[in-house]
Amino acid sequence: MAEKMDYTPTELIVCVAARLLEDGKSVFVGTGLPMIAAMLAQRTYAPNLLIIFEAGGIGPQVPALPISVGDSRTFHRAVAASSMHDVMSFLQNGYIDYGFLGAAAIDSYGNINTTVIGDWERPTARLPGSGGANDIGSLCWRTIIIMRQDRRRFLNRLDFLTTPGYLTGPGAREAAGLAAGTGPYRVITQLGVYGFDETTLRLRLISRHPGVTVEEIQANSEFEILVPDEVPESMPPTAEELRLLREIDSMGMVIKQ
Repeated sequence: MAEKMDYTPTELIVCVAARLLEDGKSVFVGTGLPMIAAMLAQRTYAPNLLIIFEAGGIGPQVPALPISVGDSRTFHRAVAASSMHDVMSFLQNGYIDYGFLGAAAIDSYGNINTTVIGDWERPTARLPGSGGANDIGSLCWRTIIIMRQDRRRFLNRLDFLTTPGYLTGPGAREAAGLAAGTGPYRVITQLGVYGFDETTLRLRLISRHPGVTVEEIQANSEFEILVPDEVPESMPPTAEELRLLREIDSMGMVIKQ
């Protein structure tokens, strides 16, 4: 990395993610970075963003960072204090625009592993599993994935497929019974922002973070990342974004200051 930053890589990731969310859209949010990104978006670029939590909070105005999706603050000034059954039904009916996911590992088609590392019978590590991740990745119109990037996580082949991306390529989601037009939209890491090529559906670099080179990005992936001729730098956090982030997570639970 280049010069000393006045923001952390985590703060950069959250700001980049928040800018992706559009005003008037809905987003299914999980604990941690997705939660902070959605709260930041609602306080800046997307005041009419409808935030939906897995435990049933629909359209809240969250006052401070909750510790989980079931925290009482996820229902603060909400449109509805509903249930997991209802919000999963909204997913199935195609009512939710964006879903936020984390990942332990990803492949070039945006398929995600959050279940097991290594052999299923004798794994190196067992992970939390799907939770609602498979539902979100299968049923939201656009999925945004936030994760750390290195050669152990950007893999040619996953040990276990927990959540479908574009599976094996064009037409595979539809053949599996998933709605056309759904799937992974963006991947955000500490190195850059990625989308998916319209023809091949393989991971494609959109922007590199300040101080990061294309060579560094490729070196931290087992598979080849598609790279356009011109790669812009991601816009760093503004002073106002940083102020709001540190207000949202005043205890430093997720964003370490």
